Amino acid sequence: MRNWAMIEKVIDMIAELFGRIGWILLLYCMFLGVTDVFLRYVLDSPSLWISTTVQVAMVMMACVGGVYALNDNAFVKLDLFYANFSDRKKAICDIITVVFTLMFLFVLVWKGYHAAMMSVKMNQVTPTSIPIPIYPLKIFIPISGIVMLLVVFKKLVNDIVTVITGKAKGIVSE
Repeated sequence: MRNWAMIEKVIDMIAELFGRIGWILLLYCMFLGVTDVFLRYVLDSPSLWISTTVQVAMVMMACVGGVYALNDNAFVKLDLFYANFSDRKKAICDIITVVFTLMFLFVLVWKGYHAAMMSVKMNQVTPTSIPIPIYPLKIFIPISGIVMLLVVFKKLVNDIVTVITGKAKGIVSE
């Protein structure tokens, strides 16, 4: 049990790190997005690189934000029926639906890895006047998928424990 509690703590720390990265990316997008609009429309001097890097930051924000949101149960759920279920019924529903999550994440990691390796081999850059490398972003997508799998695995174990014990606390260290 102690080992699992330590594993949970590590997964939580990684998800928290992803959340903080997302916070920094959000500030980056806000600041440079406003700067780009100011340069373009007020000074009539558009930037050649800001909009591209903001797009990359938004993709990364989706990757890190998804991990953070799932770990903190911040995703919107259809609570019409689910909210009235007991902890055990909620855990059973989560165990049933985790199959679809695992299928999606498996394909994301598998195809994301192949796309990332192809991008690295081609030394892929943006087709803009200032070529910005794309392969670091493409490498980050399967990495975030793997971290998401860790969070899903943690939640699955806790749901199994909830089904067995009837308590939604998960595994508590001894």
